[in-house]
Amino acid sequence: MARKPDDVPRQLLLLKLLPNLVSILALCAGLTAIRFAISGNFGLAVLLIGTAAALDGLDGRLARMLNSESAIGAELDSLCDFVNFGVTPALVLYLWGLRAETGLGWIAVLVYAVCCMLRLARFNVGSRAVGEAAEKTAFVGVPSPAGAMLVLAPMYLAFAVEHGLVVHPVLVALWMFGVGALMISRVQTPSLKRITIAADYARYWLVGGMAVVAALLTYPWVTLLALSMGYFAAIIALFVKGLRLPASRA
Repeated sequence: MARKPDDVPRQLLLLKLLPNLVSILALCAGLTAIRFAISGNFGLAVLLIGTAAALDGLDGRLARMLNSESAIGAELDSLCDFVNFGVTPALVLYLWGLRAETGLGWIAVLVYAVCCMLRLARFNVGSRAVGEAAEKTAFVGVPSPAGAMLVLAPMYLAFAVEHGLVVHPVLVALWMFGVGALMISRVQTPSLKRITIAADYARYWLVGGMAVVAALLTYPWVTLLALSMGYFAAIIALFVKGLRLPASRA
């Protein structure tokens, strides 16, 4: 019996599966971070979360380059983001420095994870709403990957000190509450997508970027702490600027 034309399987270029593969690799990195945190290797756990954040920035760009954007890919990316940047950092922080304050520490884990979930849900709804622009030029609230790297700042601080620094669990929990609140806030946060530079200075930015990468490889904890504090300072600066604008228009 001859096969009808409608029965012919739809063909798909194997290369177009690459963005989804990158998302899955990011998920594997995030879940493996939990495994190493359980075994006490917190430095490698943080490295794997950073790897997941880097892969998260890559999958969307690959999808656009290969013209392989799809509804399934968007859902896959969002689900991976929740695990990698909502669940994993919270559990790693709990295993690292919150078990001494079991009750408060677990509340901080739950609050941070829920805030990350709400942040992702708001972004997804905004991306799909007709007539409403997605966050392409400015972020409203801290994005989940940036939130994950920011919430780990107490670990950077502890590891940056030569003989180790004990950060009080209550301070870690309060920091998690604060980062979670920033994620669901309406505060505008910095976005690399909106930064422009003069073409004549491009070479200096390239050298600066190389210097940052070299610093990350040589002094990872100090560099991560400095980047996190710089990002936090930029959030405060944008918030203060937003408060001054209405007053200047009055």
